[in-house]
Amino acid sequence: MKMQQFHYDNKIVKNFLYATMLWGVVGMLVGLLLAFMFLFPNLTDGISWLSFGRLRPLHTNAVIFAFVGNAIFAGVYYSTQRLLKARMFNDTLSKINFWGWQLIIVGAAITLPLGYTTSKEYAELEWPFDIAIAIVWVVFGWNLIGTILKRRQRHLYVAIWFYIATFVTVAVLHIFNSLELPVSALKSYSVYAGVQDALVQWWYGHNAVAFFLTTPFLGLMYYFIPKAANRPIYSYRLSIVHFWSLIFIYIWAGPHHLLYTALPEWAQNLGVAFSVMLLMPSWGGMINGLLTLRGAWDKVRTDPVLKFMVVAITGYGMATFEGPTLSLKNVNAIAHFTDWIIAHVHVGALAWNGFLTFGMVYWLVPRLFKTKLFSVGLANLHFWIGTLGIIMYALPMYVAGFTQASMWKQFNPDGTLVYGNFLETVTEIIPMYWMRAIGGTLFITGMLIMIYNVMVTIKKGSKVENELAEAPALERVTKKRTASEGWHTWLERRPIQLTLLATVAILIGGIIQIVPTIMVKSNIPTIASVKPYTPLELEGRDIYIREGCVGCHSQMIRPFRSEVERYGDYSKAGEFVYDHPFLWGSKRTGPDLHRVGGKYSDNWHFNHMYDPQSTSSGSIMPRYPWLITGSSSKLDKSMTESKMKAMVSLGVPYTEEDITNAQQDMLAQGTQIEQNLYSDPDFANTYEADKKYASENGEDFVEMKNREIVALIAYLQRLGTDIKVETAQK
Repeated sequence: MKMQQFHYDNKIVKNFLYATMLWGVVGMLVGLLLAFMFLFPNLTDGISWLSFGRLRPLHTNAVIFAFVGNAIFAGVYYSTQRLLKARMFNDTLSKINFWGWQLIIVGAAITLPLGYTTSKEYAELEWPFDIAIAIVWVVFGWNLIGTILKRRQRHLYVAIWFYIATFVTVAVLHIFNSLELPVSALKSYSVYAGVQDALVQWWYGHNAVAFFLTTPFLGLMYYFIPKAANRPIYSYRLSIVHFWSLIFIYIWAGPHHLLYTALPEWAQNLGVAFSVMLLMPSWGGMINGLLTLRGAWDKVRTDPVLKFMVVAITGYGMATFEGPTLSLKNVNAIAHFTDWIIAHVHVGALAWNGFLTFGMVYWLVPRLFKTKLFSVGLANLHFWIGTLGIIMYALPMYVAGFTQASMWKQFNPDGTLVYGNFLETVTEIIPMYWMRAIGGTLFITGMLIMIYNVMVTIKKGSKVENELAEAPALERVTKKRTASEGWHTWLERRPIQLTLLATVAILIGGIIQIVPTIMVKSNIPTIASVKPYTPLELEGRDIYIREGCVGCHSQMIRPFRSEVERYGDYSKAGEFVYDHPFLWGSKRTGPDLHRVGGKYSDNWHFNHMYDPQSTSSGSIMPRYPWLITGSSSKLDKSMTESKMKAMVSLGVPYTEEDITNAQQDMLAQGTQIEQNLYSDPDFANTYEADKKYASENGEDFVEMKNREIVALIAYLQRLGTDIKVETAQK
């Protein structure tokens, strides 16, 4: 049989590895800064682009799409070429994939701190970036599928199945969740509203975890574990069951993020049922990975690569056991909105994604540079520091979550809440936040040790960007299934059919869950008293989104006695029909705000935003002075009419008269709030002094009614007031 010579493209793998390490440090440093901001709320006092609400989405995007994303591309580009015995389909496509992805990351690092965000979790980037992501992702898929079609290895190994499913599903999720109506170059509104937007977002959000943080890493697990252990995968049959059951079941589980919310009950129950079923394929994959190491445990004790990978698979098993458990309604009632979820997420992120990436880096670098790892001892030190970091991060967050759930739900014999003040809970869990910060510091210290180890290894190695390889050409065979050929064996040599079947498998769940919720109006009953936001409230809502308030405050009161007593009447689906996007939130670092309208005076909100500790002793909320003082506080009203017209296109019933009179209406509502603020003598004296100072120094003075704080107050005072609600404890 004649052998063909060709070259593997190692340069693209190296580029993605370098980017993985660079963005990993950046993303984790931002996360560490956020951890310390829980302890020192005014750590970045007065710097708008370094505020918690703006940095949180930067942290999640940097870790998920920059650190993990680049690791995925590095592993996929390396393993695909070896598994298919072919160079990547097109070097130019590889370069577009790399540089396009890095430009998107840089764009995110600039725009998110500046407040340009859609607020949708893991999908915060605005519409131009969504288009760019889609284009770069298609380039990646084009390159992957092109390589599959020109392969020299007939049958597709299990890792390739997972790569195909990742490409197809992420494309579908990203496109449908990112459907939005642009208002300007960096502002858009989701085409979905309220309950519909929540369902689509968590269909995306849960499956971004599934098909970006899980399926490609399972593919990498199936390649790198056997390579590192020098043993075949434990069970071929189990890998088949694992793959098909996982991609079919996972897509249904999104609604478990929305239990006890205004989402229709049938959708919630579907999410619970499939989430519980998800345990079986997930643990099937974990078992397949761990049992591959049978007979190789002596090597695990000495090889840091296998150490990282064993803990990674164990972390995957823990997270995928905990996920179905958290989807049970009685457990979810306790855990949701608490730090328990933060612990759960970081066990998956730090152990599964982080440690598998570290193991992959330690395995790849010596082979790419034709040398030995500089220091096995440093790699082992990294392993133990990183493991301790995960434990010190996760365990305190579990304790914090249990503490929050317990304190929020306790009642006195007379029926009042034991801990009526939300801040009592915050004060109680500060020691856990200290431990989390220490754990995060340890984890990133370990990564810095790895980078040093890798840099020295690279320096003493040799640069081989085009690695020579050879393999026989792929001979033509019948397309039909032979009598002795198993059905799946036949499918493994038919990549188009495999891709089409995988696409059908992931579309079934999405269609059944989402189409009825969007298309059937009766699923979201309307409430006659619910009206669109006034122009000033609409502008205030956009400021709320820009500042990332949804990262700490929910707007969804669940039908529990403790929540109704604390916040007011539970939330109804019809109250959110004009919310583009929805703002239900996923974490309560602060109290729920859905019924905050009319609960406090305008002055209270003004003082609370200027100095939260002055109104709420012990608060860990940062200050927002840029909304109140200086030229930055001036409300930009130039796009209000365009925003209202966009809302009309999305079904919000603004009339032409509403749009024509928008400026007058904003001025009138702003003037009323300004007058309300004047009722506080301290405010009146300070405001007049500011006006006098500006006049004497020839500075522009922004009238209070034209400041951003007034628009934000207008929005907050509107929340939950469209329907009659009972008074809740403050």
